[in-house]
Amino acid sequence: MSHCEILLKSNSIFTSTGAAPFAGYVAISDGKIAAVGQGCAPETLIGEETKIYDLGDRTVSAGYIDAHSFFTGYSLGYVGVDLSSAKSCEEIVAMTKAYAETIPATKPLLGRGWDETTIHPEGTKALDEAFGDRPVVLIAACGETCWMNQAAIDTYQFTPDRCWSEAYWRMLRAVMQDHEYIVPRFKEYMKMMNSFGVTSSKEMGFDDYYGFTEILEQLDKAGEMTLRVSFMSQPVGFPMNLEYGKAMRDKFHSDFVRFSGYNQMTDGSISQLCGEMKRPYLCADTLCAQDIDWALLESDTLAVDAEGFRFSLHAQGDGAIGKVLDIYEKCKRDENGKVVNRHCITDLECSDPADLERMGKLGVIAEVYPQIQSIADRAGKIAMIEEKIGMERGQYYWNRRKMIDSGVSVCCATDLPLVFDNIPVSAYHAVGGYFPEGGEPFNPQNMITREELLTAWTKGGSYTLYCEDTLGTLEVGKKADIAVLSGDFFNEPMETIRDLAVCLTLVDGKVVFEKL
Repeated sequence: MSHCEILLKSNSIFTSTGAAPFAGYVAISDGKIAAVGQGCAPETLIGEETKIYDLGDRTVSAGYIDAHSFFTGYSLGYVGVDLSSAKSCEEIVAMTKAYAETIPATKPLLGRGWDETTIHPEGTKALDEAFGDRPVVLIAACGETCWMNQAAIDTYQFTPDRCWSEAYWRMLRAVMQDHEYIVPRFKEYMKMMNSFGVTSSKEMGFDDYYGFTEILEQLDKAGEMTLRVSFMSQPVGFPMNLEYGKAMRDKFHSDFVRFSGYNQMTDGSISQLCGEMKRPYLCADTLCAQDIDWALLESDTLAVDAEGFRFSLHAQGDGAIGKVLDIYEKCKRDENGKVVNRHCITDLECSDPADLERMGKLGVIAEVYPQIQSIADRAGKIAMIEEKIGMERGQYYWNRRKMIDSGVSVCCATDLPLVFDNIPVSAYHAVGGYFPEGGEPFNPQNMITREELLTAWTKGGSYTLYCEDTLGTLEVGKKADIAVLSGDFFNEPMETIRDLAVCLTLVDGKVVFEKL
């Protein structure tokens, strides 16, 4: 055996193959895993040029895979002028005027971060007077409202009370086509993801991704990609476009850029009565407060399935989850009754256990958000559940235990920028069951083990990306995409597990992040 280029030695190596963590080594050569074993590495692996990392108790695993993230949403968090220090509407206008002097007059004026709890702009008048026909969109810190002038409303065709991504897709298109801004921002995004141990992501792109695929292609050809990107098309401004998917599938099949199919929303949040339930809400005589075009969703899904693509459908309420499975049951299936294409359900906030069993039998993948509990508090969440649906149904919130026990392939996602990838934090919530403030675990019967969670972040992600033959586990011959945590993930007390952080990330056997 020839000498390896990099040797990782650790007392906590997790291969995601079903084996328990062990003390041993991982050898890397030519961008791939050359050897994995327990105990001391054979001397034949080590040469004068071998870079040895003696990691002690730090946990080594395959690189993490985020199965649902939005670079587009991330990019909007940094676009334009930072208004976070503004104390009044007048200051916002003044800061935006100063920013306007620094960019070409042909560009819209965008900003973000003003405090909607203390500043309350009214109407378009002040911005109309200050900026005339130049579109101005200033997004609040919460990301759910904005201040706009009439020119922006006319140009982008949304209003401040509809300030969310599916509504402002026209503005997003303008941002994505500003290459001077978006290219450096994506490079920073890849570095950020690498710093969290993420080596692959499934990125959501609206419609035809508004030309961003050209940037991916250029960066890939230049060898500048440090994040493997599988991108999906989410119909927002236009109907689902099969011809676009066919063109993207034919064009992209490198190790770093691929087309992964289609994505679409179904229902919304249970807290807003928009999650579709099987039984009416306790506080309102409705199953869902929003209209969902289930006939169109079924038509699109079956058309996509017939062409060999996969669909990822968001569903939060048990009624929506059940209807999505009804659709998937009509898709092509193999001799064992499992869907041929790897269709997914994303989110699965409150599910019917019987439907999770159906998921397992159908082979439908679960894309779960293991950090979602981090943006809630115990008192508020339980009060919401008790008011809206009651704890009889609330006991099935975030039921990942039943998913795994039912044979469902589970992968992890963040819906970034909703939350940012943090595997120790995800363990605190999805394994410990804790809200951020601690206290008693919520629905502890639904929790999964640390091993199951880390397997979902790695092996589960590779399966949903159709990359299980090359990624997701520490096995000889697979690509050396590896993440290392700053401590022993499996023995760190749950009370302090959030203190762990990624300290080393490799992609294709190259160090892309190091903080040892």
